[in-house]
Amino acid sequence: MNFEAFEPAYEAILADFGFERADDERARDVAAELSTPFPLDRLGDWRGATVAIAGAAPRLDHDVAIARDADVVVAASIAADVLRDRGVDVDCMVTDLDKNPETAAELTREGVPVAAHAHGDNIPAVREWLPRFADERTLATTQAAPVGPVANLGGFTDGDRAAFLADHVGAGRLVFPGWEFDDPNVGPMKAKKLDWAARLLRWLERRRGERFGILDGRREAADAALDPILSGTDQ
Repeated sequence: MNFEAFEPAYEAILADFGFERADDERARDVAAELSTPFPLDRLGDWRGATVAIAGAAPRLDHDVAIARDADVVVAASIAADVLRDRGVDVDCMVTDLDKNPETAAELTREGVPVAAHAHGDNIPAVREWLPRFADERTLATTQAAPVGPVANLGGFTDGDRAAFLADHVGAGRLVFPGWEFDDPNVGPMKAKKLDWAARLLRWLERRRGERFGILDGRREAADAALDPILSGTDQ
């Protein structure tokens, strides 16, 4: 996924949430000043592999075996802590630095790649934490157009960005431990973000010609939201 392909969805997200593109661009530019390029061929062993995209919903406790059995484990946010506490190695963490940035910094120093996301309302966290990360293990990402070392491979929340990253580097099969779109413990904003995560994963599913079990029962609604956004494109 490149930014040109993703931009229609990004514009729809901006409109739906009332976010400002300029704010995302400011955050991106701060990240660019604090980052070095991360060659994605460092993730070459993901190609053709079964990649677990571990979400941070409470059900991850029950899905640990799915992650343990995968070839590669990509953890969204605090899913990294849950899995490590249960003896499952994490091969990459995806985070926007809002919950456990100390885990992300520690992982980079241990040699584990971290995709650290800069967006309009986390500039203070970007300034505080990116300098603490090991540069050679840090992939800076943005929701806006990519600049310099900062990439945009698609996605919106930590979890679906992890899936888009895995797809971009050639993952063979994606599995989804720890996902729960209808989590009753989240507030309205998070619930709305999870709706978008489902839509974007449906888009990725369509592009890959794959079926993600976590989308069962959600495809019709996701398609209804996606099709007006993607009409006129080849997506």
